[in-house]
Amino acid sequence: MRDDYVQAARAVVPDPYVLVNLISRRVKQLRAGARPLVESLEKLKLEDVALREVAEGKISFELYEAPEETVPTQVAARASAGRLASARA
Repeated sequence: MRDDYVQAARAVVPDPYVLVNLISRRVKQLRAGARPLVESLEKLKLEDVALREVAEGKISFELYEAPEETVPTQVAARASAGRLASARA
């Protein structure tokens, strides 16, 4: 991978873990036959193509935020255990 492409992509996606996952998924798509979203006069590796796509804003991403539970799991488990004990008595 070319360092200048990595730095340009890191400017768009600052979290390296997210960037690695994004590039990995895009490279898999390119290997499966997807067309590159950027043009290049030189022959680039698929990783470099994916990095350029991110750097040029051709690929976007969305982080999934898990919804917060309203009742903690331990409290719910204790409450149901208490109901079971009172039902047996």
